[in-house]
Amino acid sequence: MVAPARPEVRIPLSRERVLRAAVAFADESGIGSLSMRRLGEVLGVEAMSLYNHVANKSELLDGMVDVVFGEIDLPGGESDWRSAMRRRAISARTVLSRHRWAIGLMESRTTPGPATLRHHDAIIGSLRGGGFSVAMAAHAFSVLDSYIYGFALQEANLPFDTGEETAELAQAILAQFPADEYPHLTELTVEHVLQPGYDYGNEYAFGLDLILDGLEHARGATSPRASRPSAV
Repeated sequence: MVAPARPEVRIPLSRERVLRAAVAFADESGIGSLSMRRLGEVLGVEAMSLYNHVANKSELLDGMVDVVFGEIDLPGGESDWRSAMRRRAISARTVLSRHRWAIGLMESRTTPGPATLRHHDAIIGSLRGGGFSVAMAAHAFSVLDSYIYGFALQEANLPFDTGEETAELAQAILAQFPADEYPHLTELTVEHVLQPGYDYGNEYAFGLDLILDGLEHARGATSPRASRPSAV
């Protein structure tokens, strides 16, 4: 005797499920392809059902950005601000490599969610606890974010993903010109980029440590110039 088929269990729609599905869709197909209709198709519901959980496309984007911020490691447990900032920066790059569509949206939303606000508050709190003045904490936050987002954007647009692809592209470009036409570029490529184990991503840690060294040096600055933005 054949057992009767069990009815299909439908997972109830929720705001979190909608946001997670939207993030996954953007990861796979790009943020430009995301619409309420397409998202409804992914979730197996009519687009109108989504409006019970997000008011509109703008609120959907706000929520998606908040999901991404929620994946970044927050300062906590480190004995010093530098370790906290380094861990957060490394985590942010990892998260942004998964959600490349988010790079241009992270700081553009005017209605930040709770994860976003917790993230910002934790960063500032770590810097303040590490001895930064309010003004220096603002400077440090700004320069770190500029570096993190800038590197992530540059990395997302590079025409290679692996060290092998980097080497192949570099060799193909250099093969088009005499070696002495661009001597410095040739030298850097041969002696650095084409060396075994080269990974462009390693440049991130080098630059990050330079910034952290500079912030350590500037942390104790108390001059008026260090406390206020430049007029230039």
